[in-house]
Amino acid sequence: MNSLAELACVTKTGAVLLGSTVACDAFDINRPLRVVTHAHADHLMGLRKSIKQCEKVLMTPATCDLAAIVNPTFNLKSDNVFALEYGKPFKHADETVTFLKADHIMGASQVLVENTCGDRIVYTGDFKLEGTPVIDCDMLVIEATYGTPGCCRRFDVDIRELLVSMIERRLRGGAVYVFGFYGKLQEVMQLLREAYVVVPFIMPDTVHEVSKVCGSYGMNLGSLTLDTSSEGQELLGGNLPCVAFYHTNARFKTGLKNTRICVSGWEFQNPCRQIGEREYLVALSDHSDFDDLIEYVKRSKAKQVITDNYRSNHGKVLAQEITKRLGVPVFAQPLGKGQTTLV
Repeated sequence: MNSLAELACVTKTGAVLLGSTVACDAFDINRPLRVVTHAHADHLMGLRKSIKQCEKVLMTPATCDLAAIVNPTFNLKSDNVFALEYGKPFKHADETVTFLKADHIMGASQVLVENTCGDRIVYTGDFKLEGTPVIDCDMLVIEATYGTPGCCRRFDVDIRELLVSMIERRLRGGAVYVFGFYGKLQEVMQLLREAYVVVPFIMPDTVHEVSKVCGSYGMNLGSLTLDTSSEGQELLGGNLPCVAFYHTNARFKTGLKNTRICVSGWEFQNPCRQIGEREYLVALSDHSDFDDLIEYVKRSKAKQVITDNYRSNHGKVLAQEITKRLGVPVFAQPLGKGQTTLV
């Protein structure tokens, strides 16, 4: 077995390095394999450069399809881009890369790297513990989005049921607008369809394209209508019962006179909070909260842990809490000014 400190790190440019060959979620000039864990922008960094310079670029088929929509400038038809299914090992030199499901957005994956010395190195990517298998490993790199003890959801209600009920009630007054990130919007669509909400779903082009991909991989979204179509314009213009889905960036310019529901994981005090005259924030998240991050580390039996301090400013706090609660050596990486390496 190798020295654990040599098995993984997070660089100052956000690349999660696993073993000796793999760079996840950002480009690294010294790594022949680039892995994309999912199709959110902070995990697609440097992808064009990776496609040009890396021997292989690996992602799940769904992530490949979604990335092509999120950024059409990616040359994902290149010969060195490979769609790797969950559970199918990919061997390169003396290491094997395997994707395992992460409950986050469609196509999201955890990454397991194994070498000939028997080391098991895991990067969780972004994940929600419910629906995500915990992988036994020697070295673990874990996300830290909600990596502080204040980020705990201890609600006595089912957020999904609450959200569906809210939308159903407010549809009596006409169109309801839902705002969120790609992936989470489609989760809301599926929740509504599974609850037999049969009103039309209206959306702009990119949300429509992302939704079609998610539907092709098994999500139950039903029929979808573009907001630019005659039907979409009639429904929205006439304030008829329908649900309109828009990226969170459109929140301040769309549906201003209607009921508006924002789905966000950054709400920990209340399952639902009114933030405007007809606007509500619902605590629906696609990330683990603090308790679940600690639980993942505990179940993984990792001998050493790295917290991703690049994509979240809670990496150092999470590292301290893991060491305090579980007694596991933890590094927060990359380091800020004045930080020491081992927490």
